[in-house]
Amino acid sequence: MKREIARHLLSIGAVELRPQEPFTWASGIKSPIYCDNRLTMSYPAVRKEIAKGLAELIEQYYGECEVVAGTATAGIPHAAWVSDLLELPMIYVRSKAKEHGQGNMIEGKVVAGQKVVVVEDLISKGGSVLQAAEALEAAGFDVLGIVAIFTYDLPQSVEAITEAGFMFHTLTDFPSLVEEAISTGAIREEDMPMLADWHESLKAGTLKSES
Repeated sequence: MKREIARHLLSIGAVELRPQEPFTWASGIKSPIYCDNRLTMSYPAVRKEIAKGLAELIEQYYGECEVVAGTATAGIPHAAWVSDLLELPMIYVRSKAKEHGQGNMIEGKVVAGQKVVVVEDLISKGGSVLQAAEALEAAGFDVLGIVAIFTYDLPQSVEAITEAGFMFHTLTDFPSLVEEAISTGAIREEDMPMLADWHESLKAGTLKSES
């Protein structure tokens, strides 16, 4: 599944690899990869495969799930499609509480004690999805775990999420993406050492911002 999902993301441009012309992330770090999984919304066949895969992860690892929660904003549509497949209620978690009305952080019906799985589009260092999971726990939900489309496969995210007491599973990851990109000709095999070095530096936290 990892290679298949990676192929879908590459085919629609949701993930781009440019070893020779790196992107600049908001942090100022130069990166050979840019991931925008929001593009999957515009491709029905791809989003259906992603929803199916996320639903299968939930059934396999979190079979007691009673509610599907999307993260704002990119996780929301995927949570909707997954909850539809599983025929489960859906909620979503704002990045911050509303400043008007009831000041909700969580939208949808909140029932304390219900078992919930969080749906995210991308996990880098894990900060945003942890914020959502902790907000759900604070509201009384029992967070079973997290599922996502893609991860950069960073030890920082694994450590942060597991230390907070959560588990997570993803459809694909950076190593699988690179393998698929080479096999399909999206990048050259000779670019592999540079990508590997960049990924190791990212994992080690030694990449410097150029902003």
